[in-house]
Amino acid sequence: MGLLHLSINADDPEGVAGFLAQVMGGAAVPFPPFPDCWIAFAAEDDGTSVEVYPTTHVLEAGAAQISCEVKTRQGGPTFVHAALGTTLERAEVLALASAKGWTARICDRGPYECIEVWLENRLLAELLDAQMQRDYRQGMTVDNWVSMFGLNG
Repeated sequence: MGLLHLSINADDPEGVAGFLAQVMGGAAVPFPPFPDCWIAFAAEDDGTSVEVYPTTHVLEAGAAQISCEVKTRQGGPTFVHAALGTTLERAEVLALASAKGWTARICDRGPYECIEVWLENRLLAELLDAQMQRDYRQGMTVDNWVSMFGLNG
């Protein structure tokens, strides 16, 4: 079990989807159900993906199913973020983000490190190389979390 897909928004959906596809080792293609949207698939090609919508698009509960509506730009900072595994080395991820002019750095999250990339300098993606993914899976367990913060589990 795990995250199957995530939807985010961006000023440049094609560019952000292309970046995410690169770091996930997959491919970015248009997302025809909605206008001007893109989807980044992971290398495994098992459905793991990130849908990228323009900042002017929102999903609403339509009459029978979701509806994509064009509204006022929704591009401010948000708590929404994702941790994604990458097949690339940290230096490669940092270089890709730097080429786009985005803030990127190695950060310590306690039980694991990540490459903190700010997509379009507004939306956080925590990218984890192979070692970071191993550390994440070892450290991010209920027992470790409870112990680390002295919680009652």
